[in-house]
Amino acid sequence: PVPAAGELRHMGPPGGALFFVGVSLPQHLNRSSSLVWSPPTSGRTTNQVTCVCTEDVTVATGLCLRLRCIYAVSNHDFVEAYKFQTAFQSHKEENWALPVMFTVTLDLRIFANNAEQQLQKKGKGQPGEMLEKAAEQLMSCFRVCASDNRAGIDDSKKWGMMFLSNQLFKIYFKINKLHLCKPLIRAIDSSNLKNDYSPAQKVTYKYYVGRKAMFDSDFKPAEEFLTYAFHHCHRSSQKNKRMILIYLLPVKMLLGHMPTHQLLRKYDLMQFADVTKSVSEGNLLLLNEALSKHETFFIRCGIFLILEKLKIITYRNLFKKVYLLLRTHQLPLDAFVVAMKMMQLDDVDLDEVQCILANLIYMGHIKGYISHQHQKLVVSKQNPFPPLSSVS
Repeated sequence: PVPAAGELRHMGPPGGALFFVGVSLPQHLNRSSSLVWSPPTSGRTTNQVTCVCTEDVTVATGLCLRLRCIYAVSNHDFVEAYKFQTAFQSHKEENWALPVMFTVTLDLRIFANNAEQQLQKKGKGQPGEMLEKAAEQLMSCFRVCASDNRAGIDDSKKWGMMFLSNQLFKIYFKINKLHLCKPLIRAIDSSNLKNDYSPAQKVTYKYYVGRKAMFDSDFKPAEEFLTYAFHHCHRSSQKNKRMILIYLLPVKMLLGHMPTHQLLRKYDLMQFADVTKSVSEGNLLLLNEALSKHETFFIRCGIFLILEKLKIITYRNLFKKVYLLLRTHQLPLDAFVVAMKMMQLDDVDLDEVQCILANLIYMGHIKGYISHQHQKLVVSKQNPFPPLSSVS
């Protein structure tokens, strides 16, 4: 028999489960399409019949849309799944339980990503189009949560802000629109709940905020956020810890903290081993070889240009060796040219060396000045090469 409005039937034929929702649907939906077949997950067959009735048409409609979405996913039609998931989003003003919203918004992002891949294979749509539309849907949910000032703190929708921020971060990083993260960060920072969210949400949030700070060249805040994410990430989540380290290591090295060989081996990040060694030794030749050897990995992780900035630290360490060898605070510029040529940089001339030294002095890596009249670098007699961690 045809189910009554709002009735959800669960019937288990051999080899699967059959769901049917009877509901007064909008005109653009039809009753027959609410039929969903899903294979069992445990290998067991279920032959019981369960009926759930509700008078709430909104809930019943939501169930129907959810089931149609699941049906589309079972057919690997993520474009259709995305369409029904966005239709489900139209009920964002309702007082849904936050766990339901978390599941719906998470699936929306995943479906949008898979739908975009399907469309790109077919040569349809623009890159990032589906993800941008999904971001608009998530942003509308975020605004609803952020503006919920009526409910008590325990029932407030503001508890969903950080989860939605994390989902939006993943999209913005995917489509390379990091400037859109700023309003989300400001909203979380101004929230009185920012320290009370779940540890998992805070780790994800700190991870993305740290990555953004790194790309903005704010290395000390980046170190703080990524270090928090690494130390508070669950110890069994080795994959996540490795992902955090991929961005934390370059930041640490730029601030003068070199990772140990044991740490790199533990998290299978030996691509950084030669980079670490070359920077510590001031060996430009080895650094260029290491960056070239693992270029594909570094580019895929989005850190190649950040690692390029390690060259200025390598120059600093190389020039410090010249200072230690000559044991004087008045260093002839020709000595630095010779050091550069030893690194097989044969096309380096005096003007380029002076440019590099001027940058190092400006950045605070060298205390001193260039005497153009005498063609010498005059450095401070006290601590001429300050520790990298002390340089702002």
